[in-house]
Amino acid sequence: MKKTSFILYGVLLMLLGSCATTNPPLYTWNNYSVSTYNYVKSKTDADRNALIKTYEKIINKQVGTRKCVPPGVYADYGFLLMQTGQNEKGKEMLTKEIALYPESKVFIERLLNNMAQ
Repeated sequence: MKKTSFILYGVLLMLLGSCATTNPPLYTWNNYSVSTYNYVKSKTDADRNALIKTYEKIINKQVGTRKCVPPGVYADYGFLLMQTGQNEKGKEMLTKEIALYPESKVFIERLLNNMAQ
């Protein structure tokens, strides 16, 4: 009987130990995946504007544990702005991406060179 209760307590202890809380996310993505999907799928002005608003929310309201913009968001936003003719603001966003994530420098410089041609 003692052996059975010892096993039962052991199993119960393992089950309770596995109920740990989850870690909070590093970044806040808001509605990014839905907005991006809708824009890529239809490429309408309304979907582009919704995506731009999503980028602005991500940039302005970051509540993840890192409290900074996720990798690639400044670059995507800057590229989208440049496609809509807002070149100066787009370049500013691309520069912020390089400042926050220096490993993106080679890619973004290549992107800027291709956009200049």
